[in-house]
Formats: sequence, C-alpha cells, structure tokens
Amino acid sequence: MTSSLPALAADARANRATFWRSLQTLNATRVVIALVLLAYLSVDSRGLRAAGQFFYGEVCLGYLLLALVFALMTLYVQRRFLLQLMSQIACDLATISLLYIAAGGVRSGLAILYLFPLAGTAILAPLVLALFCTSLVTLFLLGESGWRMLLMEGDMVVLQAGLYGAAFFAAVWVVNRMAARLIGQEELAIERGIEIGVQQAVNRLVMANVGDGILVVDPHGQVFAGNPAAQQMLGLAGPELRLRLGDVATLRPLAQAYDDWLADPAHGTAYVTIKPAEPAPDGGPAVWHGRPDLAAHLQARFAAVDTDGLGTERSVIFLQDVTGIENQAQQLKLASMGRLTASIAHEVRNPLSAIGHATALLAEDLDSAVHLRLLKIVGDNVSRVNRMVEDILQLSRKVQPHGEPLALDQFLAELKTEFDETHGLPGDVLALAATPGTLVRFDSLHLREVVLNLLNNAVRYASGAPASIRLTLVTGRARRMELHVQDDGPGISPEVRAHLFEPFYTTSSKGTGLGLYLARELCLNNEAMLDYEYRFEPAPGPDGVRRSSGRFVITFARPAAAPALSAGV
Repeated sequence: MTSSLPALAADARANRATFWRSLQTLNATRVVIALVLLAYLSVDSRGLRAAGQFFYGEVCLGYLLLALVFALMTLYVQRRFLLQLMSQIACDLATISLLYIAAGGVRSGLAILYLFPLAGTAILAPLVLALFCTSLVTLFLLGESGWRMLLMEGDMVVLQAGLYGAAFFAAVWVVNRMAARLIGQEELAIERGIEIGVQQAVNRLVMANVGDGILVVDPHGQVFAGNPAAQQMLGLAGPELRLRLGDVATLRPLAQAYDDWLADPAHGTAYVTIKPAEPAPDGGPAVWHGRPDLAAHLQARFAAVDTDGLGTERSVIFLQDVTGIENQAQQLKLASMGRLTASIAHEVRNPLSAIGHATALLAEDLDSAVHLRLLKIVGDNVSRVNRMVEDILQLSRKVQPHGEPLALDQFLAELKTEFDETHGLPGDVLALAATPGTLVRFDSLHLREVVLNLLNNAVRYASGAPASIRLTLVTGRARRMELHVQDDGPGISPEVRAHLFEPFYTTSSKGTGLGLYLARELCLNNEAMLDYEYRFEPAPGPDGVRRSSGRFVITFARPAAAPALSAGV
C-alpha cells in the first residue's frame, strides 16, 4: 500500500458509502463545535467585547449556519466527494483562523481547533492533501506569531506555534496511516464478502437443482434450511423450512432415525417411509401440505458439520427417493425374466414333472430310510423350482382385477379361519381388528394371495404367543384404508429392507425371492401400495431402550365417489 493511500480516485470515493458516512459524522462534529463556541461566547461575552473582539459572535453564528448547510448537502447531494470535502475543510480553516486572530493568537489556546479539520482531512483525503493543509496551518501560525513578536507582544509565541505545527504534522501522519490500514481492511472485507456472496449463490444454485434432498438440522431436529428436492420428497410447502421434525406426525420416522443416528453415529444410513399428510383437524388451512400421492420410500444419510469453536452444532440429512431406483432394478430383472418365461414353460416345467413323477415311483419301491430321505430332498427341491416357475408365469399373465367393492371385514374373517385351520394355529395367535362395513377396491383373489403371502412370512418368525400375529385395519392418512400385518418376531434390518421387494432376493434357503415382489405387483395392479415401515414403541422397555419393530402396510386405493356426488361435481 503506497503512501498516497487512502489513494482512491475521486470517483471511487464518491461510490463508497463509508466515506459519505464519515463525512456526515464530520459535519455533525462541526455543528457541535460551533455550538460550543457560541456557548463560550455567552459565558464570557463581556470580556470578549471589552477586548475589542466584537465580531466573535457573528463569526461563530455564521460558522454554525455553514455547518448546517454542509450537513444537508452531504446528506442529499452525494456527488463530487473530494470537492465537497476540501470546500468544507477550507471553510473550517478560515473560520478557525479568524477566531484565532480575534482571540489573541497562540496564547488563546484556540490553535487546538485546527486538529479537527486536519484529522478529518487525514482520514478522508489522500496524504498529500492532508500534509498540504497541515503546511498551510503551520505557516499561518508561524507568520501570525512572527508578526506578534515584531510588535513586541511576546518572545515565546514563535516557539509555541512551531510546537503546534510539529504536533499537527505528527497527528496527521499517524491518523492517515491508521485510516489507510482500516480502509485496506474494509476493502479486503468487501472482497471477501463478494467471494462469499458468489459462493452462496453457487450453493443455492446447486441445492436448488440437485436431485437429492438436503436438510440442515440441529441436534433437536429443528430444520434451518432445505432445498426444493427435500420439500418435494417430504411434502413441505413454502419457500422456508422452519419446523421441528418431531413435531410433524408425517416426519416422525425421519426424526426417530435421526435420533438413532445421534445415539450411534456408526449407522449413518436409514430407510424411512413418508406417508401423505392428514388434513387439518379444524378443516382450515394447514402449514403442512402432504404429498398427494402414495407413501415415499426414502434413503436418509446423516453427516455432522464440522463446527468446532463456533458454539453451535449442525447436521446435514441427505434424502434420496429410492422408489424409482427399486422400480428400475425390478424392471431390469423383469426384462431378463420375460425373455426366459417362454423357455421355462417348456424346457423346465416338463422335466420337473418327470423328475417329480419318477421320485414318487421310487418312493413306493424303496424301504431304506436313507433312500427315502434323499428322495424327500429331491421332491422338496422339485416343488421349490416348480413354485418359482409358477410365480414367474403368473407375473407374465398380468391378470386384470375386478372392480367390484370388497367387504374387507368379512373377507379377512374368512381368511383368518382358513389360515388357522391350514396351519393348525390356535384361534388367539392371529388377532384380527377390522371395522364392520369397510369397503375397498381390490380384487378378492389378488388380495387373498397378497395377505396369505404376508401371513406365511409372519408365522415363520412369530413366537406363537396369543396375538403374536396381528391384522389391523385402520384409516390412514389422506383417508386411505390401511391393512397392517405385524408379528412379534425380529424386525427386518435396514440392509435387507433396501432389497425387500426386489425379485429373486431372499434371505431364506427355502424361498424363491418372488413372493413379496409378486404381492407388491398385485397391489399396484389394484391401484394400491404395499410397503414395509418401521414402528417405534411409545415407551422404552425395562432396560431403558426404546425398541422398534416392523410391519407390512397395504394402502388401498381411495373408494370410488358416489354417483350423485360425482354428478354434482
């Protein structure tokens, strides 16, 4: 930084709001000084007039008027900064010089008033102009003191004037250097502010166009920021996100997953299901507007923001709608499966029938326990492969459902009786809770296959205690009927949940990996949705741990509107 700084051109200074504010402060100080001088005149007016200084009051009053004019001009006419500054400084120097002469020169003590305009020049003008003004003041003080010495009014006045001049030069130099440093810091701050503004604009652009949802939250689940993708995934309305995850019923699965991550940061990924929001209870407008479609299956990844030393904690939640990814993976598998369907029907099914028939004949002729056990293994695997072939063929048929309403309570009661008899279960193992008179749109044959598939999985892992398997019919969000199928067995891990409905994915050695996929396809074929969601217990257990379990949820299509209502619409 050169010695000419503030070293800014006049036009550059005119565009700096800081310089205009400083000039306004200088004008306010000028008004205060003029008022102080007038107050001094009112206190010692007799002495001043007795000394022949009759025009002292007129000068102070004129100075006050000029100070007011300069203040208004600086406030309303912010052009030609350097010209206004030097005009005001010249007026200050002339007024103080008149008062200095009238008050008796250096002995009056008014020389200290020169420090006010000179300091203002050192702050707001280049160093050359500040030193020039200081030189004029010093020459004036030395000249006036020399004249008084010639008039035999004192022999020490020249020395005093010289000391004043040296002090003014030192003060102007120090003030100018300090102002230069502050101006440099301000310019650096402006430059950094521009860089930060550009970076923020880039961040906003990236967050607005990225496909993944992004939420910034604190340890209490308070949301501070989010991008449009997160609003769309979560069904949020409005340009700003100012809510707490745990306060919104729809977002409680995400809030619970976030709390679990805070308790154990090693598990940074979770899968949550966001359902459509319920309307406002009072019928009025709600702040929360849920998704109009079915539930969304999201993958949530959590990351902590490095805020060491800042006195606050923030975390970022990355959301990804994996429904489309799951569907894409299923379509890829279906594409290859479709090419194999025709050959499977002829090349696999017929040999399987021959193997099964031969196994049955051998079983009639063999008596050895070892041979019978080996034949049973062959028969079981033939049945498993044959069941897989049947599932594949059923997927390729795409049977259209019937559109007649189905009385769900009666259907589930009959299905429960049949299921208990088939598996030899006591009547209290499978608990059914359904509201009488509930009608849904679902093909009865398709729904039978879906529910039986889910119950067969449940009976495999349930404890067998009373009500260890539960069928519950509830009214879900957005007035959709939901059928919950839950057991008291261990829940499905998030890793398995990510691939639960993919074809040919199974964790059992006896499964085909097509049961749940077929169940979901049948639901979609009936405009319904099958999903697996986690359910957290309302209170912690005896060991203080709040346990979670899972359940399958069938969300039925909205009931068809009555003809009269449809016609009215």
